[in-house]
Amino acid sequence: MFARLVLNHSWRSGRVAYWYLGSVAPKPRSISSLLISRNSICRFSDDEKNKNRRNYTNFGHKKSYNKDGLVTVAWLSFLVGGMIWCLIDVIYFKELFIDLWERMFRVKAAEVAMNGEESNSDSSDEESVEDEKPKKKKKAKVGFRDRKITEYENRIRAYSTPDKIFRYFASLKVHDEKGDTEIFMTPDDFLRSITPGMKQPEGLGLDQFKRYDPKGDGHMVHQSLEEDSIFYRLGKSGLISFSDYIFLLTVLSTSKRHFEFAFRMFDLNGDGDVDYEEFEKVQTIIRNQTSIGSRHRDHANTGSTFKGVNSALTTYFFGGNHKKKLTIEKFLDFQRQLQNEILSLEFRRKDSERSGVVAESEFAELILAYAGLNQKKKVKLLKRVKKRFKENAEGITSSEYLKFFHFLNNIADVDTALTFYHIAGASIDQVTLKHVAKTVAHVDLSDHIVDVVFTLFDENMDGQLSNKEFVSVMKNRLMRGLEKPKDTGFVKLLQSMWKCAKEKKPVLLDL
Repeated sequence: MFARLVLNHSWRSGRVAYWYLGSVAPKPRSISSLLISRNSICRFSDDEKNKNRRNYTNFGHKKSYNKDGLVTVAWLSFLVGGMIWCLIDVIYFKELFIDLWERMFRVKAAEVAMNGEESNSDSSDEESVEDEKPKKKKKAKVGFRDRKITEYENRIRAYSTPDKIFRYFASLKVHDEKGDTEIFMTPDDFLRSITPGMKQPEGLGLDQFKRYDPKGDGHMVHQSLEEDSIFYRLGKSGLISFSDYIFLLTVLSTSKRHFEFAFRMFDLNGDGDVDYEEFEKVQTIIRNQTSIGSRHRDHANTGSTFKGVNSALTTYFFGGNHKKKLTIEKFLDFQRQLQNEILSLEFRRKDSERSGVVAESEFAELILAYAGLNQKKKVKLLKRVKKRFKENAEGITSSEYLKFFHFLNNIADVDTALTFYHIAGASIDQVTLKHVAKTVAHVDLSDHIVDVVFTLFDENMDGQLSNKEFVSVMKNRLMRGLEKPKDTGFVKLLQSMWKCAKEKKPVLLDL
């Protein structure tokens, strides 16, 4: 019986199968020839199998995975995702989402309220008249855009030069008969330029001004000032030029003791008075020692050049012919009047109804305005005051407000007295604070305003004042942040490195 070897090559599976078929075939001539033909068939099948392996992949529905490639992709995805996450302003998008959500909610609430009012208008007219009660006006919520603008303006106040601050917050441009122009501030502009959180009105900004005619538009400034305002000493219209702006900031940012010391230094004959030339030296030296004066550079192209004390003020100090002498008492009285004027403007800004009283929470806001606290802690302190005086609110009168800030003018001596109490182990309660105010500053603080101060700075509500934080916040409030350096510290670092590199002699030169 003869068998015949038949090759059946399957192209789908790449396999070679052999079958013995029952058909009769001629007998091969020799066994060796049969073996040679078999080997050639096997070699042909192996070549086809390798060929198919090179040209086709993923046979049998099995996908091949490169483990090293997956790990690399995962690691690169983690790195790229981390970089993107670091670059994204999460707080920005969070506030944007909250602002959009509040707008949508307010619109829906307004629609529901309108529908309810329309359906119940006929039946509730009589009841609404009887039950009508005066409601306090709620503060409008600050939107996302306004918050960002306010943050930008706070950075301008903190880090920009006096020239840029003046050009940003000044609002009036005056044209004279020759066609020349000069930029002026109103007293409200001046207050806004030194108070964090006060937003510049719409349409005004850097080099954006209103045209002002002192003859026809004088009521714009006069309606916000008292008849005996200190700003009228600067000129008839009460406007503030750039030179006046620098001088007023110097007066506000310098303590009473520094002026007393400077006057004595330049009082050559020892009578306690200085003439016009000596006063120029005093105010120049003091101005250069302040952060405002050290950052100022004259810019002729913008008109922001310091021209000295203006003629109206020098006339007030030294007379029309500049022959009189200025006493330290008269100058310190000018400083005190300026501080009281700024305090009165702040109080009137909070007292929108002109009732002569502000709420306890608004008084707390005025105290914390220059504290430099983060927003989270500031909100926490204000909430504590609102909760404490929600039911028994009395308000803070203008006289109480001015007395308290007169007390702050002596905060250095108050700090020393409170430190003695702390070292002696005595507790600083409300009675102690009132006694220190009476003894050191000669001011009688009311029980209510002391209660507000303790509520604000008493962290654990145990009736004891946190001395360290209280004094630091009060010092910042007194100086209005004007003593802080007007840069981030990076410029001073580069200047120090350059100075050190110039003064340091290389070691090789000593050999």
